[in-house]
Amino acid sequence: MLENREGQSIPNVTFPTRQNDEWVNVTTNELFSGKTVVVFSLPGAFTPTCSSTHLPRYNELAGVFKQNGVDAILCVSVNDTFVMNAWAADQEAENITMIPDGNGDFTDGMGMLVEKNDLGFGKRSWRYSMLVKDGVVDKMFIEPQKPGDPFEVSDADTMLAYINPEATVSSSVSLFTKPGCTFCAKAKSLLTEKGLAFEEIVLGNEISITSLRAMTGRETVPQVFIDGKHIGGSDDLTAYFAD
Repeated sequence: MLENREGQSIPNVTFPTRQNDEWVNVTTNELFSGKTVVVFSLPGAFTPTCSSTHLPRYNELAGVFKQNGVDAILCVSVNDTFVMNAWAADQEAENITMIPDGNGDFTDGMGMLVEKNDLGFGKRSWRYSMLVKDGVVDKMFIEPQKPGDPFEVSDADTMLAYINPEATVSSSVSLFTKPGCTFCAKAKSLLTEKGLAFEEIVLGNEISITSLRAMTGRETVPQVFIDGKHIGGSDDLTAYFAD
């Protein structure tokens, strides 16, 4: 049975990390002392649920967490620093601090080290999240002990709802552009003016006109999506906000 450690101090651990081609030891004291920190821990970098949902959503909501008193968001996995750095770059997770718990010391100290031998993983972290205030666990969301890799309670939205049930989450915005496009610049300025963060998808970076046409029925840029709804080009975006 995995133990909920609310009210207890986190384990005292030093993490060897690789930063700018140099070894840098990072301690839990540096990460947690005097701070309000959200931690989410997962079985492994580059694995499906971790890459498609768990990490991206925390990265996306980082600004909202900051507005609600969170100083940092840490992603912990029993992987080495090279793997964690590569995963952060692949995911463009600039808002998350990756913690390589390669020896499993932190995870073991939290009582969350489990056997994943059936998958060839060896010992890994059970999936969970927690809110830590000045080194003391305020709240833990531990995934239920079911076969496989359950992902029901350790997500970013559940944690945000605990911190502030009234927190406002911005719309999800994606913007297809191409270099030198004045209408794209106009759309980006308008989104910024409205306070909306957006993901920019540049044609040519593995996205072709054919793909754009298949998704939108159009071949021109920009093409804007807000919360999954296709808005259209820059004039359509202006009309959308006017309404």
